[in-house]
Amino acid sequence: MKIGIPKEIKNNESRVALTPGGAKTLVQNGHEVYVETHAGENSGFSNEQYIKAGAKILGTPDEVFAICEMIMKVKEPIKSEYKFIRRNQLVFTYFHFASEKELTLAMMESGAVCLAYETVEKADRTLPLLIPMSEVAGRMSIQEGARCLEKPKGGKGILLGGVPGVKPAHVLILGGGIVGTQAALMAAGLGAHVTIADISLPRLRYLSEIMPANVDTLMSSTTNIEELLPQTDLVIGAVLIPGAKAPHLITREMLKLMQPGSVLVDVAIDQGGCFETSHPTTHAEPVYSVEGILHYCVANIPGAVPFTSTLALTNATLPYAVILANMGWEQACIEHEDLRKGLNIVNGKIVCKAVAETFGL
Repeated sequence: MKIGIPKEIKNNESRVALTPGGAKTLVQNGHEVYVETHAGENSGFSNEQYIKAGAKILGTPDEVFAICEMIMKVKEPIKSEYKFIRRNQLVFTYFHFASEKELTLAMMESGAVCLAYETVEKADRTLPLLIPMSEVAGRMSIQEGARCLEKPKGGKGILLGGVPGVKPAHVLILGGGIVGTQAALMAAGLGAHVTIADISLPRLRYLSEIMPANVDTLMSSTTNIEELLPQTDLVIGAVLIPGAKAPHLITREMLKLMQPGSVLVDVAIDQGGCFETSHPTTHAEPVYSVEGILHYCVANIPGAVPFTSTLALTNATLPYAVILANMGWEQACIEHEDLRKGLNIVNGKIVCKAVAETFGL
């Protein structure tokens, strides 16, 4: 199979879908790998490294899309890439269709086979291709949130961990999945007082057992969230409903309960955001203010640490890419239920229920 790796062109997206080591594995399996020139440069991988691994370098994205049967990306195609995608071409990437109707309709129109990293799901309900980037995003949400709390950034000027004689910041994390767990561990490690809220009592019991002493667990409800907001300095939105649009857990009206200069970090922005006042931002302009509350809603948080993120992503996606290339997408999805659940759009038809219900299609 001919596999293409175009350069990512979303704002400040520095990751690449495949490392030279991953390219070498695919070549060893008898496949051809075509990489757009300099696609890996921002992640620390040169053209020469890909060539040494057995890949071929192409000069433009249209060449990559034109020649390859499977396209591997990191982020969803953006408008300028729509024209390159063709019928029956397999596109393997993060799509997050539920947050963007235009993208959904464009991929239906293209006739391509869209296999989304974020909905590949194992029998135990885990999401193996979402986990590595969720781990990065969860840890970075605290890093970025702590920076936003600094006065020069517009925050209230509070140090997350405090110092002897001064209380630490209060961090509220909405969602106890991978993002929430990693965020809680990072915030706790910095010395903050952390509350992690979720709607699953078994998950809260588990978190209560593994978390440090400065992390409390709380059943998530509007009442409980409202009670905590006046004393909360940093809120991390880490809610995920696979393939579906995220629910709004904090409304515009609830922002009035918070102190000016407090910070919201919406990691769920890829799925539409879990705060009513959220809209996507970029690494170039990451923050805006509503009702005096800072919102950090960068849609590709892990793109800021591309070397770490690219390695972590390839570790997870490569085994699936090998299966898809060796067997073809149809046979692979027949034999592997986890890959089959990754199918979102096939030849113009939505085959993911959550996406269909989001848009009434």
